[in-house]
Amino acid sequence: MPSGQNHFPRISVITPTLNAEAILENCLASIATQTYPRDQIEIILADAHSTDRTREIAQKWGAIVLDDNGKNMEEGKRLALRHATGEYIVFLDSDNEITHPDYLELAVKALAANPQALGVEGYYLPSPKMSSFCAYITHLLHISDPVCWLMSTNPRLVGRDGETERWCLPEGTYSYPLGANGFVYRRADLEAVQANEKFQDTHVAMFLMKNGKREWLRIRGRGVHHYYIQTLWKFVQKRRRATVHFLRVQEEMPVNWMKEKPPIPLWLAAVYCITFLGPLYHTLRGLVCDRDVRWFWHLLACPASVLGNAWGVLTYKQRRHDNGTGGKSLIAELQVKQELKK
Repeated sequence: MPSGQNHFPRISVITPTLNAEAILENCLASIATQTYPRDQIEIILADAHSTDRTREIAQKWGAIVLDDNGKNMEEGKRLALRHATGEYIVFLDSDNEITHPDYLELAVKALAANPQALGVEGYYLPSPKMSSFCAYITHLLHISDPVCWLMSTNPRLVGRDGETERWCLPEGTYSYPLGANGFVYRRADLEAVQANEKFQDTHVAMFLMKNGKREWLRIRGRGVHHYYIQTLWKFVQKRRRATVHFLRVQEEMPVNWMKEKPPIPLWLAAVYCITFLGPLYHTLRGLVCDRDVRWFWHLLACPASVLGNAWGVLTYKQRRHDNGTGGKSLIAELQVKQELKK
Protein backbone atom coordinates (compact mmCIF):
# COMPACT_ATOMS: atom_id res chain seq x y z
CA MET A 1 0.00 0.00 0.00
CA PRO A 2 1.38 3.44 -0.82
CA SER A 3 2.38 5.50 2.21
CA GLY A 4 -0.15 8.25 1.53
CA GLN A 5 -2.71 8.53 4.30
CA ASN A 6 -5.57 8.95 1.83
CA HIS A 7 -4.96 5.79 -0.18
CA PHE A 8 -7.06 2.85 0.93
CA PRO A 9 -7.55 0.07 -1.65
CA ARG A 10 -11.09 -1.21 -2.04
CA ILE A 11 -12.04 -4.18 0.15
CA SER A 12 -14.77 -6.73 -0.59
CA VAL A 13 -16.21 -8.55 2.44
CA ILE A 14 -17.83 -11.83 1.39
CA THR A 15 -20.37 -13.53 3.64
CA PRO A 16 -22.55 -16.57 2.86
CA THR A 17 -25.86 -16.54 4.74
CA LEU A 18 -28.92 -18.64 5.44
CA ASN A 19 -31.45 -17.58 8.09
CA ALA A 20 -28.76 -15.75 10.05
CA GLU A 21 -30.85 -13.01 11.65
CA ALA A 22 -29.75 -13.96 15.19
CA ILE A 23 -26.07 -13.28 14.48
CA LEU A 24 -25.79 -11.26 11.27
CA GLU A 25 -26.33 -7.79 12.74
CA ASN A 26 -23.53 -8.44 15.22
CA CYS A 27 -21.25 -9.32 12.32
CA LEU A 28 -22.15 -6.36 10.11
CA ALA A 29 -21.96 -3.88 13.00
CA SER A 30 -18.33 -4.89 13.56
CA ILE A 31 -17.55 -3.94 9.95
CA ALA A 32 -19.15 -0.54 10.48
CA THR A 33 -16.82 0.21 13.40
CA GLN A 34 -13.66 -0.31 11.33
CA THR A 35 -11.19 2.55 10.94
CA TYR A 36 -10.99 1.63 7.25
CA PRO A 37 -13.05 4.13 5.21
CA ARG A 38 -16.58 2.79 4.83
CA ASP A 39 -16.84 3.96 1.23
CA GLN A 40 -13.91 1.68 0.38
CA ILE A 41 -15.60 -1.43 1.80
CA GLU A 42 -18.25 -3.36 -0.11
CA ILE A 43 -20.18 -6.09 1.67
CA ILE A 44 -21.51 -8.91 -0.49
CA LEU A 45 -23.90 -11.50 0.95
CA ALA A 46 -24.51 -14.70 -0.96
CA ASP A 47 -27.85 -15.58 0.58
CA ALA A 48 -29.34 -19.04 0.14
CA HIS A 49 -32.93 -17.74 0.11
CA SER A 50 -33.35 -16.94 3.80
CA THR A 51 -36.90 -16.86 5.11
CA ASP A 52 -36.17 -14.76 8.21
CA ARG A 53 -34.93 -11.14 8.49
CA THR A 54 -31.47 -11.85 7.09
CA ARG A 55 -31.96 -9.82 3.91
CA GLU A 56 -33.62 -6.96 5.73
CA ILE A 57 -30.69 -6.73 8.13
CA ALA A 58 -28.19 -6.92 5.26
CA GLN A 59 -29.87 -4.03 3.43
CA LYS A 60 -29.94 -1.98 6.63
CA TRP A 61 -26.13 -2.16 6.73
CA GLY A 62 -25.71 -1.39 3.04
CA ALA A 63 -24.79 -4.89 1.86
CA ILE A 64 -25.23 -6.20 -1.67
CA VAL A 65 -27.41 -9.33 -1.54
CA LEU A 66 -27.04 -12.05 -4.18
CA ASP A 67 -29.34 -15.03 -4.66
CA ASP A 68 -27.32 -18.15 -3.89
CA ASN A 69 -28.87 -21.14 -5.65
CA GLY A 70 -25.96 -23.46 -4.92
CA LYS A 71 -25.89 -26.66 -2.90
CA ASN A 72 -23.41 -25.46 -0.27
CA MET A 73 -21.67 -22.45 1.26
CA GLU A 74 -18.64 -22.74 -1.01
CA GLU A 75 -20.76 -22.14 -4.10
CA GLY A 76 -22.10 -19.02 -2.43
CA LYS A 77 -18.58 -17.76 -1.81
CA ARG A 78 -17.66 -18.38 -5.44
CA LEU A 79 -20.73 -16.46 -6.54
CA ALA A 80 -19.88 -13.48 -4.33
CA LEU A 81 -16.24 -13.57 -5.41
CA ARG A 82 -17.25 -13.28 -9.05
CA HIS A 83 -19.14 -10.06 -8.21
CA ALA A 84 -16.47 -8.59 -5.92
CA THR A 85 -14.63 -5.46 -7.05
CA GLY A 86 -12.14 -5.10 -4.20
CA GLU A 87 -8.37 -5.35 -4.43
CA TYR A 88 -8.51 -7.23 -1.14
CA ILE A 89 -11.04 -9.94 -0.24
CA VAL A 90 -12.19 -10.70 3.31
CA PHE A 91 -14.09 -13.92 4.01
CA LEU A 92 -16.24 -13.18 7.03
CA ASP A 93 -18.89 -15.69 8.07
CA SER A 94 -22.13 -14.46 9.62
CA ASP A 95 -21.08 -16.00 12.96
CA ASN A 96 -17.96 -13.80 13.04
CA GLU A 97 -17.47 -10.46 14.76
CA ILE A 98 -14.30 -8.46 14.06
CA THR A 99 -12.60 -7.91 17.41
CA HIS A 100 -10.81 -4.57 16.87
CA PRO A 101 -11.67 -1.46 14.82
CA ASP A 102 -8.22 -1.38 13.21
CA TYR A 103 -8.12 -5.02 12.09
CA LEU A 104 -8.89 -4.48 8.40
CA GLU A 105 -6.61 -1.46 8.14
CA LEU A 106 -3.69 -3.28 9.77
CA ALA A 107 -4.32 -6.42 7.70
CA VAL A 108 -4.22 -4.55 4.38
CA LYS A 109 -1.09 -2.63 5.40
CA ALA A 110 0.58 -5.87 6.51
CA LEU A 111 -0.16 -7.59 3.19
CA ALA A 112 1.13 -4.59 1.25
CA ALA A 113 4.39 -4.73 3.22
CA ASN A 114 4.77 -8.52 2.90
CA PRO A 115 4.34 -9.59 -0.73
CA GLN A 116 5.61 -13.08 0.12
CA ALA A 117 2.60 -13.74 2.39
CA LEU A 118 -0.55 -15.44 1.08
CA GLY A 119 -2.95 -13.65 3.42
CA VAL A 120 -3.85 -12.62 6.96
CA GLU A 121 -5.34 -15.07 9.46
CA GLY A 122 -7.34 -13.76 12.40
CA TYR A 123 -6.93 -14.91 15.96
CA TYR A 124 -10.15 -16.38 17.41
CA LEU A 125 -10.65 -14.48 20.65
CA PRO A 126 -13.18 -15.09 23.45
CA SER A 127 -16.14 -12.81 24.00
CA PRO A 128 -18.75 -12.20 26.74
CA LYS A 129 -21.33 -13.15 24.10
CA MET A 130 -19.95 -16.71 24.10
CA SER A 131 -20.78 -19.63 26.35
CA SER A 132 -17.81 -21.27 28.02
CA PHE A 133 -18.12 -24.15 25.54
CA CYS A 134 -17.98 -21.80 22.56
CA ALA A 135 -14.89 -20.07 23.98
CA TYR A 136 -13.20 -23.47 24.44
CA ILE A 137 -13.99 -24.75 20.94
CA THR A 138 -12.99 -21.54 19.13
CA HIS A 139 -10.46 -19.71 21.27
CA LEU A 140 -8.63 -22.55 23.02
CA LEU A 141 -8.65 -25.02 20.13
CA HIS A 142 -8.70 -22.31 17.40
CA ILE A 143 -9.80 -25.12 15.07
CA SER A 144 -13.40 -25.84 16.01
CA ASP A 145 -13.22 -29.63 16.19
CA PRO A 146 -10.93 -31.86 18.30
CA VAL A 147 -10.43 -34.34 15.42
CA CYS A 148 -9.24 -31.58 13.06
CA TRP A 149 -7.23 -30.03 15.89
CA LEU A 150 -5.29 -33.28 16.34
CA MET A 151 -4.64 -33.60 12.62
CA SER A 152 -3.39 -30.03 12.24
CA THR A 153 0.32 -29.28 12.13
CA ASN A 154 1.41 -26.60 14.58
CA PRO A 155 2.42 -23.48 12.61
CA ARG A 156 5.69 -21.74 13.46
CA LEU A 157 6.21 -18.04 14.19
CA VAL A 158 9.05 -16.99 11.89
CA GLY A 159 9.18 -13.25 12.50
CA ARG A 160 7.50 -10.20 13.95
CA ASP A 161 7.45 -6.57 12.84
CA GLY A 162 5.46 -4.38 15.20
CA GLU A 163 1.90 -5.72 15.29
CA THR A 164 2.48 -8.03 12.30
CA GLU A 165 3.44 -11.67 12.87
CA ARG A 166 4.72 -13.98 10.13
CA TRP A 167 3.78 -17.66 10.31
CA CYS A 168 4.46 -20.77 8.25
CA LEU A 169 4.15 -24.55 8.37
CA PRO A 170 7.16 -26.89 8.65
CA GLU A 171 8.53 -28.12 5.33
CA GLY A 172 6.81 -31.14 3.80
CA THR A 173 3.30 -30.63 5.17
CA TYR A 174 0.24 -28.55 4.33
CA SER A 175 -1.93 -30.05 7.05
CA TYR A 176 -3.54 -26.93 8.50
CA PRO A 177 -7.05 -25.59 7.73
CA LEU A 178 -6.34 -22.02 6.70
CA GLY A 179 -8.52 -19.47 4.98
CA ALA A 180 -11.83 -18.76 6.76
CA ASN A 181 -13.29 -16.57 9.53
CA GLY A 182 -11.88 -13.13 8.87
CA PHE A 183 -9.12 -14.27 6.52
CA VAL A 184 -7.87 -11.50 4.21
CA TYR A 185 -6.51 -12.27 0.71
CA ARG A 186 -5.23 -10.23 -2.17
CA ARG A 187 -7.65 -10.55 -5.06
CA ALA A 188 -4.71 -11.16 -7.42
CA ASP A 189 -3.64 -14.21 -5.41
CA LEU A 190 -7.15 -15.65 -5.51
CA GLU A 191 -7.28 -15.15 -9.26
CA ALA A 192 -3.93 -16.91 -9.60
CA VAL A 193 -5.48 -20.13 -8.26
CA GLN A 194 -8.86 -19.63 -9.99
CA ALA A 195 -10.68 -19.29 -6.68
CA ASN A 196 -13.80 -17.86 -8.32
CA GLU A 197 -14.30 -21.20 -10.08
CA LYS A 198 -13.12 -23.75 -7.52
CA PHE A 199 -13.25 -21.97 -4.18
CA GLN A 200 -13.21 -23.98 -1.00
CA ASP A 201 -11.78 -22.03 1.89
CA THR A 202 -9.03 -24.42 3.02
CA HIS A 203 -8.15 -25.37 -0.57
CA VAL A 204 -7.21 -21.86 -1.67
CA ALA A 205 -4.57 -21.30 1.00
CA MET A 206 -3.14 -24.76 0.37
CA PHE A 207 -2.91 -24.08 -3.39
CA LEU A 208 -1.11 -20.81 -2.70
CA MET A 209 1.34 -22.55 -0.35
CA LYS A 210 2.05 -25.19 -2.97
CA ASN A 211 2.66 -22.38 -5.46
CA GLY A 212 5.42 -21.02 -3.22
CA LYS A 213 3.70 -18.64 -0.79
CA ARG A 214 4.51 -20.54 2.39
CA GLU A 215 3.97 -17.67 4.82
CA TRP A 216 0.85 -16.01 6.14
CA LEU A 217 0.36 -13.17 8.59
CA ARG A 218 -1.47 -12.54 11.83
CA ILE A 219 -2.10 -9.21 13.53
CA ARG A 220 -1.12 -9.53 17.17
CA GLY A 221 -4.13 -10.00 19.42
CA ARG A 222 -6.66 -9.26 16.68
CA GLY A 223 -9.05 -11.25 14.57
CA VAL A 224 -12.62 -12.38 15.11
CA HIS A 225 -14.94 -13.65 17.77
CA HIS A 226 -16.21 -16.88 16.22
CA TYR A 227 -19.67 -17.78 17.54
CA TYR A 228 -19.41 -21.29 16.13
CA ILE A 229 -21.94 -22.86 18.46
CA GLN A 230 -22.97 -22.33 22.07
CA THR A 231 -23.85 -25.82 23.38
CA LEU A 232 -22.41 -29.32 23.26
CA TRP A 233 -25.50 -30.87 21.62
CA LYS A 234 -25.58 -28.23 18.91
CA PHE A 235 -21.88 -28.92 18.37
CA VAL A 236 -22.73 -32.57 17.63
CA GLN A 237 -25.36 -31.41 15.14
CA LYS A 238 -22.95 -28.91 13.60
CA ARG A 239 -20.31 -31.61 13.11
CA ARG A 240 -22.93 -33.79 11.41
CA ARG A 241 -23.72 -31.01 8.95
CA ALA A 242 -20.05 -30.11 8.44
CA THR A 243 -19.23 -33.74 7.64
CA VAL A 244 -22.02 -34.02 5.06
CA HIS A 245 -20.87 -30.75 3.52
CA PHE A 246 -17.24 -31.92 3.47
CA LEU A 247 -18.09 -35.21 1.77
CA ARG A 248 -20.21 -33.46 -0.85
CA VAL A 249 -17.39 -31.04 -1.63
CA GLN A 250 -15.05 -34.01 -1.94
CA GLU A 251 -17.28 -35.39 -4.70
CA GLU A 252 -16.54 -32.28 -6.76
CA MET A 253 -12.91 -31.76 -5.80
CA PRO A 254 -11.10 -34.53 -3.89
CA VAL A 255 -8.54 -32.16 -2.35
CA ASN A 256 -8.16 -32.39 1.40
CA TRP A 257 -5.71 -30.76 3.80
CA MET A 258 -6.05 -33.80 6.11
CA LYS A 259 -4.25 -35.88 3.46
CA GLU A 260 -1.26 -33.52 3.39
CA LYS A 261 0.96 -35.36 5.90
CA PRO A 262 -0.93 -34.63 9.16
CA PRO A 263 0.76 -35.33 12.52
CA ILE A 264 -1.53 -38.32 13.03
CA PRO A 265 -3.95 -40.15 10.69
CA LEU A 266 -7.72 -39.77 10.90
CA TRP A 267 -8.28 -43.19 12.45
CA LEU A 268 -5.84 -42.45 15.27
CA ALA A 269 -7.43 -39.05 15.94
CA ALA A 270 -10.79 -40.82 16.25
CA VAL A 271 -9.34 -43.43 18.63
CA TYR A 272 -7.83 -40.65 20.75
CA CYS A 273 -11.20 -38.91 20.99
CA ILE A 274 -13.13 -41.97 22.19
CA THR A 275 -10.57 -42.92 24.82
CA PHE A 276 -10.29 -41.14 28.15
CA LEU A 277 -6.53 -40.89 28.64
CA GLY A 278 -5.67 -38.78 25.58
CA PRO A 279 -8.30 -36.09 26.20
CA LEU A 280 -7.49 -36.16 29.93
CA TYR A 281 -3.80 -35.49 29.15
CA HIS A 282 -4.57 -32.43 27.02
CA THR A 283 -7.17 -31.21 29.52
CA LEU A 284 -4.63 -31.29 32.35
CA ARG A 285 -1.96 -29.78 30.11
CA GLY A 286 -4.31 -26.97 29.12
CA LEU A 287 -5.23 -26.30 32.74
CA VAL A 288 -1.56 -26.03 33.69
CA CYS A 289 -0.40 -24.01 30.68
CA ASP A 290 -3.40 -21.71 30.21
CA ARG A 291 -4.92 -21.79 33.70
CA ASP A 292 -8.28 -21.89 31.97
CA VAL A 293 -11.00 -24.16 33.37
CA ARG A 294 -12.75 -24.19 30.00
CA TRP A 295 -10.32 -26.96 29.04
CA PHE A 296 -12.62 -29.34 30.96
CA TRP A 297 -14.92 -29.20 27.92
CA HIS A 298 -12.25 -31.12 26.04
CA LEU A 299 -13.24 -34.32 27.85
CA LEU A 300 -16.78 -34.06 26.44
CA ALA A 301 -16.05 -32.44 23.08
CA CYS A 302 -13.73 -35.25 21.93
CA PRO A 303 -16.33 -38.08 21.95
CA ALA A 304 -18.98 -35.57 20.82
CA SER A 305 -16.85 -34.81 17.76
CA VAL A 306 -16.61 -38.48 16.81
CA LEU A 307 -20.36 -38.87 17.34
CA GLY A 308 -21.19 -35.89 15.15
CA ASN A 309 -18.75 -36.87 12.42
CA ALA A 310 -19.98 -40.49 12.39
CA TRP A 311 -23.58 -39.24 12.26
CA GLY A 312 -22.59 -37.08 9.31
CA VAL A 313 -21.02 -40.01 7.43
CA LEU A 314 -24.17 -42.08 8.04
CA THR A 315 -26.40 -39.21 6.88
CA TYR A 316 -24.29 -38.75 3.77
CA LYS A 317 -24.48 -42.44 2.88
CA GLN A 318 -28.23 -42.59 3.45
CA ARG A 319 -29.01 -39.35 1.63
CA ARG A 320 -26.14 -39.02 -0.82
CA HIS A 321 -28.46 -38.37 -3.76
CA ASP A 322 -31.05 -36.53 -1.69
CA ASN A 323 -31.57 -32.87 -2.59
CA GLY A 324 -33.35 -32.19 0.67
CA THR A 325 -37.00 -31.71 1.57
CA GLY A 326 -39.48 -28.90 1.40
CA GLY A 327 -37.51 -27.11 -1.31
CA LYS A 328 -34.39 -26.89 0.86
CA SER A 329 -31.01 -28.36 -0.04
CA LEU A 330 -29.80 -31.06 2.33
CA ILE A 331 -27.11 -28.75 3.74
CA ALA A 332 -29.75 -26.10 4.44
CA GLU A 333 -32.04 -28.69 5.99
CA LEU A 334 -29.27 -29.73 8.41
CA GLN A 335 -28.49 -26.15 9.42
CA VAL A 336 -28.05 -25.63 13.16
CA LYS A 337 -29.30 -22.33 14.55
CA GLN A 338 -26.45 -20.15 15.77
CA GLU A 339 -26.93 -17.42 18.32
CA LEU A 340 -25.20 -15.14 20.77
CA LYS A 341 -25.14 -15.88 24.47
CA LYS A 342 -28.18 -14.39 26.15
